[in-house]
Amino acid sequence: MKTLKIFIILFVFTVTAAKAQFTKAELQVSGLTCALCAKSTEKALRTLPFVSEIKTDLMHNLYLITFKSDVPVNFEQISKKVQGSGFSVNSLKATFNFDNTKVADNIFSYGGDTYRLLNPADKALSGTVNFTIVDNGFAPKSVSKKYLAQVTDTAPASGRIYHLAI
Repeated sequence: MKTLKIFIILFVFTVTAAKAQFTKAELQVSGLTCALCAKSTEKALRTLPFVSEIKTDLMHNLYLITFKSDVPVNFEQISKKVQGSGFSVNSLKATFNFDNTKVADNIFSYGGDTYRLLNPADKALSGTVNFTIVDNGFAPKSVSKKYLAQVTDTAPASGRIYHLAI
């Protein structure tokens, strides 16, 4: 009976912790000129352990990526896969589920990385929220320059700092 109670507590904790996560992303890649280019990039993205599904929109060079619910997402790996295919990320918009996520001073942590909201919402963040990563390599240079001109960050204890615009 004691083992069953411990199992139930662990199960509830696991399910609760899994709610706070990235659920999907819209990735626009620049430099794609043909269907073969798009297919090779999609194939590279499918090798990432946190990618569940990819839908490709060739007309707009977009990849609609759905993430697995139990594996942390790493945006740096997405960028590396795109670059490894010979292209670059033009923009990356993601959806994050803020249930059970603590946001303090417009900063939250996920998967060992730190995320800083540059234009926070007027109300408390809860449920799913869409935002754009505005760091160099994830957004056009004009967008990165606009948002990152005044940012001064200290290095996190581990991981990387991503800057987000809602």
